[in-house]
Parts: sequence; C-alpha cells; structure tokens
Amino acid sequence: MKTLPYTRAAALPELLKQRILILDGAMGTMIQRYKLADADYRGERFKDHPKDLKGNNELLQFTRPDVITEIHEQYLAAGADIIETNTFGATSIAQDDYGLGAFAREMNVEGARLARVACDKYATADKPRYVAGALGPTPRTASISPDVNDPAARNVTFDELKAAYREQAEGLLEGGADIFLVETIFDTLNAKAAIFALDELMEDCGERLPVMISGTVTDASGRILSGQTVSAFWHSVRHARPLTIGLNCALGATLMRPYIEELSRVAGDTFISCHPNAGLPNPMSDTGFDETPDITGSLLEEFARAGFLNIAGGCCGTTPQHIAQIAKRVSGYRPRGLQDPLFTGLDGSLLAA
Repeated sequence: MKTLPYTRAAALPELLKQRILILDGAMGTMIQRYKLADADYRGERFKDHPKDLKGNNELLQFTRPDVITEIHEQYLAAGADIIETNTFGATSIAQDDYGLGAFAREMNVEGARLARVACDKYATADKPRYVAGALGPTPRTASISPDVNDPAARNVTFDELKAAYREQAEGLLEGGADIFLVETIFDTLNAKAAIFALDELMEDCGERLPVMISGTVTDASGRILSGQTVSAFWHSVRHARPLTIGLNCALGATLMRPYIEELSRVAGDTFISCHPNAGLPNPMSDTGFDETPDITGSLLEEFARAGFLNIAGGCCGTTPQHIAQIAKRVSGYRPRGLQDPLFTGLDGSLLAA
C-alpha cells in the first residue's frame, strides 16, 4: 500500500488545546426524517436483491447520496468541526445480515468520499473541517455468548473482527477520512480488534491518522456491556495512544455525567470527547428522544464549565439544531487541559515530581 502524502488532521492536537471542537449529531435520526421507502434503499442497483433492505442506512451512499450529503451539510452549517461518515454498520460482518457483505469496502469508500466533499465545501482557513471515519461495534460480540445456555459460545472470532475492520478502514482511508473513530463500544475485545486492524493498516501505509475511541456505558451500573468500568475500559485501550477517549450513546448527558467526570480524571494525558443521546427514548417526540436542543446544549455547557470536554457532539436523537446549541453553549469555555503523562498515576491522580 502506498504511503499517504500528508495527513490533513496534523493540526488537530493544537486545535484541541485552543477550543472545544464540535462533533456532529445523529445520522440515523436524520435519515428517519426523510421517511424513505424500501425503493430508496434498493435503487436501481439493488432492486432485485432478495432480502429486505429498508433500514440499511449504509446503502444510501449508493442509492440516495443526496440525502447523506444534505445531512452532512446541515451539521456543518450548524457548526460541526468534525463529521462522521455514514458507515456505522459498514463492516462485512454487519452487512452479511443483509446479504451484502461483499459491498462493505465500497460502502466505506463512498461514505468517506461524500463526507470529504461536504467538509471541503465548508472548510475555511479559520475553520477547517474534518472527516471522522466511523467504525461501529458490529452486531456480534467476541466476549459475550449469544446463547444463554452455553456461556462459552461465540458467534465471531477476534480474527474475523480484525479482518472486517481492516477492510472497513482501508475503504475509509481511500475515500478521504482524516480520523478513525471507533465508537459505541460495548465490548472491549471488539474494540481491540478494531485498534489492532487500524494499527496494522497504518503501519503498512506508513502514515498514522488520529484515532478516536468512544465507549458506551449501558446502564446505571457504570459499566459497558462486557462488564468493564469506565476506568478499566480506558486502561484496556490506552496502549493505542488515541487522540481522544470518550463516551457516546445509551445515556443522555444527565446520566452520563459521572462517567465523563471519571474518564476526564483517569485519562489525564488524553483529550476527552462526549456525544450523548438527546436524553432517554420518547416515542412521542419528533426525534424519538426527550431532550430539546436547548436542554442538550445546556447540559453540555455544564460539562464544559466543569472542565471535562475537548470534543462535544450528539448521538441518537440529536439533530443539527442540537449541535448548533451545543456549539453556541460551549464556545465560551476553555477546553480541558492535559496532564503530563510522566507525572500522572494509573488512576489519573497527579504524582509528586
């Protein structure tokens, strides 16, 4: 694989020291607003595919690229510095459920290309825009049995996950991603497969893109689904030396607060990202979640005031209006500062010099 001529994201660490950067919001929530039919997902290319394709959002980069581009541009207009590619489920493992695993790499190339074009359209010298290549958790887990009667059973191996993530990352890189974002992590072993694949790819191509890692605390126990606390999760992935470590999805900002505070404390030498859901699910609301843009914006402002944040955005239920409010509310606060790793203990505490 040829060496990349440059890395567009080289300035990101310095930008993160200067201000809180803004990540975009939900892609799925926005797609739902278009009320697309099965024919929109199939297009001409997949019109005779034997399986139901409605809801396979990653197909839309082929069949309705106008929708994906419009959503990206809405988030950029709202103030997003970083937008995620529409590739959350674009691994061969996830796409095999639709019988489309063979198209996974192309989905990532096209997803990154659409985001790249949108970012380049909105980028200025004072406000560069970045493409985060989204790598989702896959619908299979390497740590948890799918069979309650057989705790040792697994429906995917580490090597299978690594190969799928490698293929995805190659597509994202080819399409123009600036960053790799391993997100919505519910199983640390899945995340380790993604990290290994990224490290292998970047070793082969001779260029290192920044990596963002974001876990998901699934309930009030403060643990991800595979059982780790936030601190344990961080210590399991810190060897990757990510640009950011953060939390997203599952919880709204109110319930996420103690876990972001803990992560901010223990990961002293790494930037912190946070993109929560718009509160809890609410089928009566327009977005399916209960927080208005003003509420979500005010909650993220409190995080910024407390000194927890370097990157703020939204997950399920958030819209460009939510992102605009977050951008407005956090703009007056300094980003969280980093501690020198030489003087930081494993628990995030400062050591004596």
